[in-house]
Amino acid sequence: MKERIIRAVAGTFVLTSISLAYFVHINWLLLAAFVGLNLLQSSFTKFCPLDCMLNKAGVGKETNASCCNTAS
Repeated sequence: MKERIIRAVAGTFVLTSISLAYFVHINWLLLAAFVGLNLLQSSFTKFCPLDCMLNKAGVGKETNASCCNTAS
């Protein structure tokens, strides 16, 4: 689940950066470059700042109750 969140946030940042670069100022492309470099370094080092934030927020922790668990 965390991987999906990380990919969604990264994709949203890149698309927002491109839109802002087109409509506001070209320097917003630096945000897309930062996201891309962070994704690249995380593929080598296995360190992702957003992953650390999600861990601290408790996202992805296994619980006994699941929204999809229909067994009684």
